[in-house]
Amino acid sequence: MGSSKKESTSESLIIARSAELVDQFLDAIWMERGLSKNTLGAYRADLMTLARSLAETGKAIDGADKADLLSFIAKRVESGAKPRSTARQLSSFRRFFRYIMREGNRSTDPTADIEMPRIGRSLPKSLSEDQVDSLLNAPNTDEPLGHRDRAMLELLYATGLRVSELINLKQMQINFNQGVLRIVGKGDRERLIPLGEESQRWLKEFINGPRMEILLERQTDYLFPTRRGDRMTRQAFWHIIKRYAEKAGVRQKMSPHSLRHAFATHLLNRGADLRVVQMLLGHSDLSTTQIYTHVARERLKDLHGEHHPRG
Repeated sequence: MGSSKKESTSESLIIARSAELVDQFLDAIWMERGLSKNTLGAYRADLMTLARSLAETGKAIDGADKADLLSFIAKRVESGAKPRSTARQLSSFRRFFRYIMREGNRSTDPTADIEMPRIGRSLPKSLSEDQVDSLLNAPNTDEPLGHRDRAMLELLYATGLRVSELINLKQMQINFNQGVLRIVGKGDRERLIPLGEESQRWLKEFINGPRMEILLERQTDYLFPTRRGDRMTRQAFWHIIKRYAEKAGVRQKMSPHSLRHAFATHLLNRGADLRVVQMLLGHSDLSTTQIYTHVARERLKDLHGEHHPRG
């Protein structure tokens, strides 16, 4: 009994040391790159899962070698982990060990010779233009909340915003005189996005009437409040999207970013320049945007096969 308690205390101390190193790493990359809370949380979850596994063998995370990591990955795969999940974890480990090497805590990188698992390219499923029209027309705009939802959907499709950017949007970020939206996205990068006439019309109508009906006497800086006067959550908006997709008869599997994907794909289908789409989406790397060229190409192939005499 005493031996077991001693081992448990030893493991706890090792985990605490690992957690301290992980938190130092997260503080450093947050300062360097301005990563989102979600990204930092994913890094911490990956690294602490590894740390707890290593602690069972008496090692802190900075003492891991290649064999330790391969053993950890093998156990994860045996328990059903998918290649994409394994690749994400390995990416977290690589960044961590490069950081502690840079800090002088060790001289070698145990991830250096470990190959990333092969994963297929995941193409976002894009809605057709007709499906988008059906989705946008689904809310009952005679009701204040329905009008709010229509304005949110119109804005998403018109701008390609991330859902997190949409729900955090404040009225001061809209410039109706210039017809633009000012967004500060990932990594604190600012971008200006043009607003079309249709989205401007829905926004103005919402701000001048239904928004005040929703808030009553309450005050908030957020553009799209809930009935309680709070900021909407990602989960709440996801339920809204699913409800309207069902009402609109959109059978395709939806995601919170379905309208963002449609925005990018429809622009490219109609001849937009890839770098322009990159800027509008707020992607730091063009390769992230290039995935949409594959979606657009598949759509063009389908159209060719359907309508061309030799298709």
